Amino acid sequence: MSLQPRRVGNKYYNVLPTSISPPSGYGALLRRYLFEKAEREPAQPLGPFRADAAALAAAVPATALRATWLGHSTVLLELDGRRFLTDPVWAARASPTQLVGPKRFFAPPLALADLPPLDGVILSHDHYDHLDAATIRVLARRGERFFCPLGVGAHLRRWGVAAHQITEATWGDKIALAPDFELIATPARHYTGRGLLGRDRTLWASWVLRGPQHRVFFSGDSGPFDEAFRQIGAAHGPFDLVLMEIGEADPEWADIHLGPDNALAAHRLLGGGPLLPIHWGTFNLALHAWRQPVERLLEAAGPEVPLLLPAPGQRVDVAAGALNSGWWR
Repeated sequence: MSLQPRRVGNKYYNVLPTSISPPSGYGALLRRYLFEKAEREPAQPLGPFRADAAALAAAVPATALRATWLGHSTVLLELDGRRFLTDPVWAARASPTQLVGPKRFFAPPLALADLPPLDGVILSHDHYDHLDAATIRVLARRGERFFCPLGVGAHLRRWGVAAHQITEATWGDKIALAPDFELIATPARHYTGRGLLGRDRTLWASWVLRGPQHRVFFSGDSGPFDEAFRQIGAAHGPFDLVLMEIGEADPEWADIHLGPDNALAAHRLLGGGPLLPIHWGTFNLALHAWRQPVERLLEAAGPEVPLLLPAPGQRVDVAAGALNSGWWR
């Protein structure tokens, strides 16, 4: 199977047949939304959570592998002397407007002004819960570098990011940051779009961060894609840390999000390794209870899966082994 994205005209398409629309129809989806009783948002306020800004600002050791989950798919990675930030969203709502739309369950545990200098911002795709214009503008003024799939650079340039700060990539591209450090854009099964007319005009991707000591996989958003996960693991693994989406899944959009069970299957295909789940517990973007993804992950993961479940803002030293903070309970 070719693992290159297909492009026809100005649109990108998945390698596998992929449905975006709910098979049961939007009417059935609306009925579920209105009448299903899942606790989609926390009944009580969460937090406040606080990251240790002073500790995060210290120099990163050349042998470090640490991660700080800041909510949804935003993770501050400390990797072999470098710092990276994935899909940064500090907005109160994952929406085109901050007046309406899915609202954060908790405030970001690290103020954007306290974010330490970065070696790169890694973007998986252009959906509002992954690409926040206001956050990008702040990071652009700091001079940060952005690594993104093809087409996403147009959004960044429109928001004031200088061209020299942007590196766009398609699946398989390797971006050398040093002789012994590279970023690799890898396949995913998803879709893109902002506004009414932007569907699939930009590419989506997962990423591999490959340093001299450690290797990290960042899934971005993806549905089941067995051959891709198998090939990524064979070519770039074994991974010392896997950041894998587990939330906002449903049978009605099973092609484009994994959910906990398919995330564990993808994790096995990648070759295993410590698993830090992302894309859950922050916004109400699905019909399941907000705790369901992590509770199901805990139930389904075998003893061979070292789960890292920190509280928002809690810094994790991956070498310390499995962690279950139970913060959501």
